[in-house]
Amino acid sequence: MLSAMEPAAALKRIAFLLERANEPEYRVKAFRGAAAAIAPLGPDELSGMAQRGELKKLKGVGDVTAGVITEALRGELPAYLARLEAEGAASWPPAGGRALRAALKGDCHVHSDWSDGGSPIREMAEAALELGHEYIVLTDHSPRLTVARGLSPERLREQLAVVAALNAELAPFRILTGIEVDILDDGALDQEPELLEQLDIVVASVHSKLRMEREAMTRRMVMAIANPHMDILGHCTGRYVSGKNRPESEFDAEIVFEACRQFGKAVEINSRPERLDPPRRLLSLALEMGCVFTIDSDAHAPGQLDWQPYGCERADQCGVPAERVMNTLGREGLLAWAREHPAT
Repeated sequence: MLSAMEPAAALKRIAFLLERANEPEYRVKAFRGAAAAIAPLGPDELSGMAQRGELKKLKGVGDVTAGVITEALRGELPAYLARLEAEGAASWPPAGGRALRAALKGDCHVHSDWSDGGSPIREMAEAALELGHEYIVLTDHSPRLTVARGLSPERLREQLAVVAALNAELAPFRILTGIEVDILDDGALDQEPELLEQLDIVVASVHSKLRMEREAMTRRMVMAIANPHMDILGHCTGRYVSGKNRPESEFDAEIVFEACRQFGKAVEINSRPERLDPPRRLLSLALEMGCVFTIDSDAHAPGQLDWQPYGCERADQCGVPAERVMNTLGREGLLAWAREHPAT
């Protein structure tokens, strides 16, 4: 049975559920903004404002969020939250892949507001902890992806210091250092090699020239896979199955997956509902060819961390066993796997 909670926690839980349901960003911001607005206030001050009908004087608090706060202060489960929880209970998680989701220890592809994510690193980590993760890999974008505020070498170094401080507070949970690095046109990785070598996990993805000719794209991807600093091939076809409805990039999948197998790199099963990449036929091919995988949320907000069941369901449908999914390993096992890639 659902129970009441503090007003800020109720607002954040509503935002989480809206994010998980892929609702418009403005709806999410209303609740996260209200949570931020009341954060500096003590319980007595907040209660006094509610009693005087002054909550909407706070910047970021409107009619709906004021109602949530008032109900929570009365010790009630806010009606808005109760409705979302009931809707989620009826549809979440997907029926397939539940055993595989239960086996996951972490998430290897997570963004924060340092690049194009919507929430601070701490909020992403705390949400992952609530979901039962032992770790997340922080994989903000690399410099070339300017539209996503990709991290320059200087900003990435700053982020590493922030992560180290957070890890000291959140232990034993661990934020593993990482990046989603762009695969450049020639197959090089878009970050200083010395920095990539310092990171725990490197996800490499194609974000530009997605319609490149098949042979050139194959060569580009294989060059990246052969790079000793790369660990995971992110959303390999670049497709969108909803929204933008972007077609798959063309490449020789057998050659690309054989390179992943030879060099010990993982093929990501991307769980974002608009991506669901790779498609089932390519996921089955990668499995048949002996590849290993990670099942990742590619989350840009806390509630999106709970998208991994989409990837688990697809993996289950294609017969991917848990032992071939690298983030079923604990933190030390994952790091050991990343260190053991064959040299080029």
